Amino acid sequence: MTRFCHKLLMLVIGLAASAGYAGETQVNYPSDYRQWTHVKSMVIQEGHPLHAAFGGVHHLYANDKAMKGYQTGKFPNGSVIVFDLLEADAAGNAITEGGRKVLGVMQKHSKRFADTGGWGFEGFARGDAKQAVIGDQAKAQCFQCHTSQKDNDFVFSQWRD
Repeated sequence: MTRFCHKLLMLVIGLAASAGYAGETQVNYPSDYRQWTHVKSMVIQEGHPLHAAFGGVHHLYANDKAMKGYQTGKFPNGSVIVFDLLEADAAGNAITEGGRKVLGVMQKHSKRFADTGGWGFEGFARGDAKQAVIGDQAKAQCFQCHTSQKDNDFVFSQWRD
């Protein structure tokens, strides 16, 4: 990930801590995402090059259509991927989930989001459906980094059996 992408994500996290994006989001908040397929989890700790922007506990979820995309490499319209980023609390020899930092959402609609590879992007501060922080800045704040994954339909994560 480029230094520019790190700065953009830091901006998104900063916005997540503020009042949020005032405009109407183009990407819906998926309230039932925790019932979807859990794709993967990871922890980015201090010392990792992405810690400033992505430090914490990550959980990725995919709806049924996105699961077809993970299996075929081509995500159909209606695919939704959720990136749930939480604080990482370390105590003793355990890392546990803290407060939610941001809920990132990618929604596939090839015509509606043609300028961003067919994907719409939104971030919701602290997971609050009323606190959209990306709005019309998706191309600069999200898609620019996702272009490096063009061969994977602009998706970083991969399904693992």
